Amino acid sequence: MADAFSSSSETVLQRVVDVTAKTNTPVEKLEELYQIKDTCGFISDGQFKKVALQFPDELLVDSVAIAAEIERNCNATPFILGDTSYGSCCVDEVAAEHVGADCIVHYGSTCLSPSTRLPLMYVFERRAVDLEKFSSAFRELYPDTQSHIIVLYDVNYVHATNDLHTLVSAEYPNLVLSELVVEGEQCYSHGWIKRPHDDTSVSERDNSQVVCQFGRKFCLKSGSSLKDYSMFYVGQEGATLTNFMMTWNRCSFSSFDPKTMTGRTESVSINRALMKRYYAIERAKDANVVGILVGTLGVADYLNVIQQLKETIRRAGKKSYMFAMGKLNVPKLANFLEIDIFVLVACPENSLLDSSEFYKPVVTPFEMEVACNTKREWSEEYVTDFRHLLPGGQSHVPLADQQEENDETDVSLITGALRSHNLLISAPAESSCGSSVVLRNPTLTVANTNSAASFLAERSWRGLEQKLGETPVVKAVKGRRGIAIAYEEEGTSS
Repeated sequence: MADAFSSSSETVLQRVVDVTAKTNTPVEKLEELYQIKDTCGFISDGQFKKVALQFPDELLVDSVAIAAEIERNCNATPFILGDTSYGSCCVDEVAAEHVGADCIVHYGSTCLSPSTRLPLMYVFERRAVDLEKFSSAFRELYPDTQSHIIVLYDVNYVHATNDLHTLVSAEYPNLVLSELVVEGEQCYSHGWIKRPHDDTSVSERDNSQVVCQFGRKFCLKSGSSLKDYSMFYVGQEGATLTNFMMTWNRCSFSSFDPKTMTGRTESVSINRALMKRYYAIERAKDANVVGILVGTLGVADYLNVIQQLKETIRRAGKKSYMFAMGKLNVPKLANFLEIDIFVLVACPENSLLDSSEFYKPVVTPFEMEVACNTKREWSEEYVTDFRHLLPGGQSHVPLADQQEENDETDVSLITGALRSHNLLISAPAESSCGSSVVLRNPTLTVANTNSAASFLAERSWRGLEQKLGETPVVKAVKGRRGIAIAYEEEGTSS
């Protein structure tokens, strides 16, 4: 046993983790890659004094050099935002407000979700694209030159889109190149980004249909619809591509990866992915206690959708509790055993969380609405942007009036049990620490509905307690040395 412990501890201590470190960009290339002059122009035009520079982890290596260049060329003080509160694709307005910043400059990949608190500028990476490899892969994937194709791309390749379009547009007359758009009057339009209202006359002039979603805008020919087009994506496999494929799930997708310089037809079965999401919806229908996870504090209208979710869940006879936490992981959510299912309020790219490793499923606001709103039905439409679910949104479905709601029952596809939609719709208010017996339906049975407080009271371990004023103050003492498997002062067992 002693040898076993010794070898295990040595293995842990000698373990080597391979990490790919990005080298610093030479100073002479900072302007080309990070648009220093445009950034200084944005700061000077707005007369900003405190500037928050938000970097993803992979670009932090250049953050100090960029901040120094901006401070040298502008009469402003830059602050570097490194570890974002939520996803790095979203603008971290909360962290910027902690330093009293007047504006934000966001670097790297982004979901282009609208932000409303502070003036904002996006600076994308200029990732290289092999034009010859691109055109060869495109022609191989689309041998029919009359194909109707919409070109989408990762924001870091927007600088090359005009060249890509020029290469193949002469051969493909039905090719449509999407444009980047920024919502919100406080966003700085520069370079390749346009405002959503810049080209409103286009749809009026040629009677075409304009689609503007996820920061991309493209026009469909008159009389055509999205299902008549194929989608071609330039970029790596990831959350952006998954979001596009789930939303426009009736279109076929192909992609070109500039890193590997290869093109392929996306073979991921969208129907299979949608069925996985539908299974989560069935779990949501069976759930009695729902945890609302606040996964963003910067995307516009996140408070409105939280209020709508609370009302929708309440009308469905379920209880809801709200959690504000940073980047989600399995241990964090495992602390709340009383929650049957979680709903994540986040940007479109972060909301499609793979919860297969979590103890309880994590669904999107749209999926929770399908489970709780009797007027919303599961169909081919899939909504990842929660703003479309709000009143005035293109996918908004109002709740049924309580007088119109019938206490209809159905059978759970998971447990096989009979369930009622408005389980607790007429339940009286209960105390925070008590439980009550509520009649679900005169023709059914009774349900014992416990609050989270009573659930916590039954736990054998309830977490750390402060015990203010009860713990005696003692001097610091020397602690243990080593690792938990074998501290140095512990004797070896034979």
